[in-house]
Amino acid sequence: MVDRPAPAKDQSVDADLALALRLADAADAVTLPRFGAANLRVDSKPDLTPVTDADLATEQALREILAAERPDDTVLGEEFGLSSAATSGRRWVIDPIDGTKNFVRGVPVWGTLIGLLEDDATAPGGTAFRVGVVSAPALARRWWASAGGGAWTRFTGPGADPAPRPCRVSAVGATADASLSFSEPTEWSAAGRRAAFDALADSCWRVRGYGDFYSYLLVAEGAVDIAAEPELNLWDIAALVAIVAEAGGIVTDLAGHPTGPESTSLVATNGLLHPGVIAALNG
Repeated sequence: MVDRPAPAKDQSVDADLALALRLADAADAVTLPRFGAANLRVDSKPDLTPVTDADLATEQALREILAAERPDDTVLGEEFGLSSAATSGRRWVIDPIDGTKNFVRGVPVWGTLIGLLEDDATAPGGTAFRVGVVSAPALARRWWASAGGGAWTRFTGPGADPAPRPCRVSAVGATADASLSFSEPTEWSAAGRRAAFDALADSCWRVRGYGDFYSYLLVAEGAVDIAAEPELNLWDIAALVAIVAEAGGIVTDLAGHPTGPESTSLVATNGLLHPGVIAALNG
């Protein structure tokens, strides 16, 4: 089935979302056949994190499409960095495989993240998160959003209902009733915030380490109420902001400032819980 973007306020955004969905299709065609492949090549990057031949091939494939379809736009990717400066004031941000460690170990929680940022003097920090698409083919799931077009998801597996479903955050209003998802506890220790994070976790009804991109998409769906990480890169963040925001949530950095291209941390909630969560993480 071809994903169809919901009508957006800006038809150019609608066209960009359609392109982002096609990029996700192209990514799935590379990543899924390599998942669990006996000949998967795994190397270590300078920061000692793993990179596979699937990461590299996926990002290269998406860059080639964008070079043909949006030649005036910049592309930032985890594996190949920043392309030449754009003349359009627009930046595509790609994480070819978010959750590479899961990918390598055969855990199906990994996905391709595609975001579009655009210069906008009216947006916080002068940059707007226009489009976000996340495709997790091993989970048979996809999520997408565009500015003014809402947030959507669908199942992609055999026999699944192919109709897109709207995403909407929960209405939980107290941390004692909230579900919290996180990635690595050691990251909170490295950030000097382990005690604050532990106190927040202890105050919540349910705590699970769904991890990586998935935590934030569960917030958008209303299945989880709080997700947070203290150390991230733009390619980890860009696709998620539009999806959570269009689902009615709030996304900021750990200080509570609106998420922008310089953000290096992320807190996403259903909105009702956000002030208390930010206060707790800065306690």
